[in-house]
Amino acid sequence: MIVPEDYEYHGLLAETWDLLRGDTSNWEDRFFYLELIEKYGQPVLDVGCGTGRLLLDYLAQGIDIDGVDNSPEMLALCRQKAAAMGQQLNLYEQWMQSLALPRAYGTILVPSSSFQLILEPEMAERAVWRLKQHLLPGGALVMPFMLLREPGEALDHTEWKLMAEKTRPTDGAIFRKFSLSRYDPAEQLEHTEDRYEKWMDGQLVAQEHHRRSPATRGYTQEQAIARYHQAGFTQLHVYHGFTFEPAVQEDMIFTIVGVRN
Repeated sequence: MIVPEDYEYHGLLAETWDLLRGDTSNWEDRFFYLELIEKYGQPVLDVGCGTGRLLLDYLAQGIDIDGVDNSPEMLALCRQKAAAMGQQLNLYEQWMQSLALPRAYGTILVPSSSFQLILEPEMAERAVWRLKQHLLPGGALVMPFMLLREPGEALDHTEWKLMAEKTRPTDGAIFRKFSLSRYDPAEQLEHTEDRYEKWMDGQLVAQEHHRRSPATRGYTQEQAIARYHQAGFTQLHVYHGFTFEPAVQEDMIFTIVGVRN
């Protein structure tokens, strides 16, 4: 089955993503974001909340947090998980670049480098502006960025590589993700093809191919900082990964925190 290109997280991809990334208990970003929420305050908005990796975790801790995502499948899974926990939550199906929510926030998180899924520069500029408009005065926009290739890494990965495999404990289904990718350094765009498989009792019961060409935009630290400046942020902190150490140029992951005046 070939999945069409509109919003990215459909079908078997959404089901697999939830299994592979649903538990945040030992993730570095979980603790990092909690410290930022304590510093900049609530309410909190989780942008690209998906199936609730962070949202449901923080909600269970009593944090006032909303979620927004452009995938109805991911949001449906998030609602199901929240209901199983006995939690009520506010979820919105919207895109970053046209964000229009009913309240403002002390902390806005855009985890998992989701901002880099916006490919067009003008749309990215608009997205940061819309996010800023949803911040309370003194609130913070927190976005991690990921370099798409390590120094010396091949630009093309043309052979299928098993990226992840996990068994779902509720029914024993095995989920596998295989990937190909190509990176264009001149355009700073990554093109990807992913194959998702679902196995039951040794039989392949579902398979999907997801092609995104392009899929993701790369940013240098200078380019990411410029996105914040274009939206009018003047108070910026650039951190090494998910720590409070200053970023260095060699960082594969860096996080920018912009504070609204």
